Amino acid sequence: MALITDIASWASRHRRLLGAVQLVVLAAFFISLGWALRGTVHSAVHDLDNANLVYFALGCAALGGYYLVFVIGWMRILGEWGIELSYPAALRAEMISMLAKYIPGGVWTPAARVVAARRAGVTDAALVTSSMLLEAGLSAVAGVIVFVVSLPFVDNVDAPLVPLVVFGAVLAVLVQPRVFRPLAGRVLRRFGYTRELPDMRARTLSLLLVFYAGTWILGGLALWLLLRSVGAHPEPASVVFLGGTAAVGAIVAVLFVFAPSGLGPREASMYGLMLAVSTQGQALGAVALNRVALTAVELALFVLGSLFLRGEREPAPAADGPPL
Repeated sequence: MALITDIASWASRHRRLLGAVQLVVLAAFFISLGWALRGTVHSAVHDLDNANLVYFALGCAALGGYYLVFVIGWMRILGEWGIELSYPAALRAEMISMLAKYIPGGVWTPAARVVAARRAGVTDAALVTSSMLLEAGLSAVAGVIVFVVSLPFVDNVDAPLVPLVVFGAVLAVLVQPRVFRPLAGRVLRRFGYTRELPDMRARTLSLLLVFYAGTWILGGLALWLLLRSVGAHPEPASVVFLGGTAAVGAIVAVLFVFAPSGLGPREASMYGLMLAVSTQGQALGAVALNRVALTAVELALFVLGSLFLRGEREPAPAADGPPL
């Protein structure tokens, strides 16, 4: 406990130093990445100049569908724990935490979700944070499964398969209720949370795993459409592989905490995998469009959720006269 307190205190006193180190590491990463891809940029720029806007719009729509469905998983986790949250409130909280990933530091994502949930009436910050961890863990495990299952249908995939499978297996153990509850409870007790985390039925956990696998396939459809927008012609069967690619990119984004929203490492990992179904220029153009689509869709859905939430809170107008 004393060690955690000392680390938190040190980090609080040296926020500027930590931010500067993060920016230096990120700059070094981008410089090395730019140098490695220097021969591909010209081809990618040409593909982007001739991008098909219809396919790009369809890709954004598919990505929006992924987010709109993904929110239901978090609501299901909270519902299993006895917390009811309206869809607009959940969507707004999810999107504001996604946008908070762009702020250097790494702590703003859970903080934004906790604050948004509190505004919606859910005041148990520890429970909200635990639900986020479970959501991320289940989604990552489902993404690894989707990626591994898709490999026989795509040739020439260069991926660190063994570390990825080991990572997924470790997460699969950690999200099990018999492991997650005591482990999360032990961590939370160090921060003064004394209540026991609610249990989750194995059936619900299995359904959520299948559900998140389905969301990654929807994300794969978005990538497939973005590749088509820059002139690539991936086979329809590659949609599942591209869903696994999106999952790997999201996992990398979480692990590389120095990069806000995984900016750079996420694109690099996805670029390497997408070379199995496209040229270098097309892959680079598609990951660039994917980043634009991610940010634009997250902003749009945050505004949408806020508008619907405002409509929920507004009282119904009074009638002008007595009812007939």
